[in-house]
Amino acid sequence: MGMKTTSARSRSRAVAAATAALATTAVLALAGSAAPVGAATAFGPQTPLAAGSHGTGQVRPYDDGVWGGYVAQGRFTSISGSWVEPQATCNTSNDLFAPWVGIDGYGSQTVEQAGVQTDCSSGRPVLSAWYEMYPAAPVYWKDAVSPGDTITSSVVTKSRGSYTITLSDTTKGWTEHTTQRLSAQNVSAEAVIESPTQSYPSFDELDFSNVTVNGQPFSSYDPQAITSGGYGPGELNGGDFSITPEDGGWGWASHATPSHQAARPGTIRY
Repeated sequence: MGMKTTSARSRSRAVAAATAALATTAVLALAGSAAPVGAATAFGPQTPLAAGSHGTGQVRPYDDGVWGGYVAQGRFTSISGSWVEPQATCNTSNDLFAPWVGIDGYGSQTVEQAGVQTDCSSGRPVLSAWYEMYPAAPVYWKDAVSPGDTITSSVVTKSRGSYTITLSDTTKGWTEHTTQRLSAQNVSAEAVIESPTQSYPSFDELDFSNVTVNGQPFSSYDPQAITSGGYGPGELNGGDFSITPEDGGWGWASHATPSHQAARPGTIRY
């Protein structure tokens, strides 16, 4: 009886060990399948909020988000900057992007911004000037914009909740102003490009210049460089930098694959 009992206990322990091993393997397999794409440290440091997510609470790599350019953190009451609209080539009808300057959106749930959109949904690049008080949708101005035009954008808040947004095409000679109200935190400032569809048209270079925040050169606030869709910023010199295509990596630019593109939203929000 003693030998049979010992043998039975041994078999029981063996079955329990095998069951535990299988359970551990299953848990590891499930954990591996649930890991987010691009979670490897090679994609760069993590952001407190997803770049371009406008406060969804998601965390994702700072590189290859939907913003590309420079973002500073602190307390901001104004930002101003200029850029030259590039000659863009549409690769797909899903291509959509805009350079803009603004306040908030990195570590906050609002963005106060203005820029110029290039939309390829018609099969050719169509440029439109706009401002946005996220989470509201963009408001478009009817002024004409062409590749090669110099655009100047500014966002200024003088009292909490009131923002004056100005966008100018100094090449064509028009200027638009609007004053809007929004409960916001003013905790970041950015000069970036963004693609809500994660699908960029192709362009050779986009030059930002004279970017200032709180009246000081952008570099005074030690902004962080971020890449997006195969495009990355060069060295920041005071308030000047260029965004150009990067070599290698999984961009969303002309070498993008459909798996890196988001479905075109019914309402565009930058």
